[in-house]
Amino acid sequence: MADPHVSPGTAGMTITRQERSPAHEGELLTVNFGPQHPSTHGVLRLVVDLDGEVIRGLRPVIGYLHTGIEKQMEALRWQQGVVVTDRHDYLSPPINNLAYALAVEKLMGIEAPPRAQALRVIMSELTRIASHLVWLGTSSLELGAMGVYMYAFRDREKVLDMNEEISGYRMHTSYIRPGGVMADITPRFANMLETFLKEMPSNIDEYERLLSKNPIWVARTKNIGYLSGQDAIRLGATGPMLRGSGVDWDLRRDRPYCGYDRYSWEVQVRTGCDCYDRYLVRIGEMREALKIIRQALDGLPSGPINVDDRKLLPPPREELETSMEAVIHHFKLFTEGYAPPVGAAYVAVESGRGENGCFVVSDGTHKPRRVKFRSASFVNLQALEQMAIGSMVADLIAIIGTADTVLGDVDR
Repeated sequence: MADPHVSPGTAGMTITRQERSPAHEGELLTVNFGPQHPSTHGVLRLVVDLDGEVIRGLRPVIGYLHTGIEKQMEALRWQQGVVVTDRHDYLSPPINNLAYALAVEKLMGIEAPPRAQALRVIMSELTRIASHLVWLGTSSLELGAMGVYMYAFRDREKVLDMNEEISGYRMHTSYIRPGGVMADITPRFANMLETFLKEMPSNIDEYERLLSKNPIWVARTKNIGYLSGQDAIRLGATGPMLRGSGVDWDLRRDRPYCGYDRYSWEVQVRTGCDCYDRYLVRIGEMREALKIIRQALDGLPSGPINVDDRKLLPPPREELETSMEAVIHHFKLFTEGYAPPVGAAYVAVESGRGENGCFVVSDGTHKPRRVKFRSASFVNLQALEQMAIGSMVADLIAIIGTADTVLGDVDR
C-alpha cells in the first residue's frame, strides 16, 4: 500500500511530507537535491528538509561514484599505484602523487633529492592554482557571474599546457613518484612558467575587480554558509574551509614537507566564517602560490631528480640503447618492482581542499598490504549540514560550492 505521506516527484525527485516538531506548525517537505544536478559538483545527493524555503535538515548521501581505488592499489605494485592516485581528487593529481610518494619514501627511509623537491613544490602550487580556478569558475557560473568562468578556465588551460609539456599529460600526470619525479623541466616549460608568473597576478586582480565588490556576488556569499572556527575544528574541516573560519593552520607551514619552510609566504586566514571569506582565502592562496613558485624556480638546485641507488624509477629512455644495466633495471622494475620493508607510514600534505593524507602498510612484498587516503573532500562534506540549517534553499548552491568537494575524492 502506498505511503499517504509520500508523493511521486518528477525527474527523479522524491518529495516526502513529514510532521514538524512541536515548535512548528504543519509539515516539513523533504526533497532530494541531486545526485543528477549541475550545482552539486558531481554526483552528490542531499536529502533536504524544508520549512517553506528555509532549510531545517540536510543529509549528504554518497557512494554514486565509488571506484574502489584504495582496494585496487592492493593489486598493483608500489610504482603502479602512482597512476591510481591521480584519479581520486582529479583536480589535484600531482598533490595526490606527492602524498603517496612521501608515504612510500617514509616507509623506505629515503628522501628525494633537492632538485626533485623543488620541482614537486612548483607542480603542487601550479595544481593548487588550477584547482582554485575550477572552484572560482564553477561557483561564479552558478551564482550568475558567467564571464569569470571563462576567464578562470582560460588561466587553468595554461597550467594544463605546462603539465603536458613536462609530463606528456594534461591532467593525470603521474609526475611525482616515490624517489623523485618523472622528468626534469624543459626550456619550453621554463618559458611557459615565466610567462604565467608575469601574467597571473593581473588576472587575479581582474577576478577581484569583477567579484569582490560586485553587489550580487556579495549578497549571495556574505553571511551565507556560516561555519565558526569551533565547529570547523569539531567537524574536522581543513584547508580554506578551516582558514576561512579564522583557524590559522596550514600543513605547508605547520608540518613542512618538501622544503616549504625555506620559502617566504603567508597563510591566508579570514575571520568572517562565511562563503565570502572562503572566496577571499582562495584568492589569497593563488597569490601566495605564485610567490612560492617564483622562489622555487629562482632557487632551483642542480643535481639529480630522483634517488638512483634504490632504482625506484625507470632509467632515462636514451640509456636503454647503450646500457645493458639500464635494460636490466627497466625489466626488473616493471616485472618485479621494489619491496619496501615491513611497516606502516602516514604522510599528509596540503591540497587545494585541505589535508590530503596517505596511509600505507607494507608486508615486505612488491605490492602494498593496505593503502588508505584521508581525503579533504570527504571530511569537509560533513560541514554542509552545519552551514545550511537555517539558510534559504536558494543559498544551498553557494554553500555546496564553498566546500569545493570532488566526488571522486569523497567516494574513492
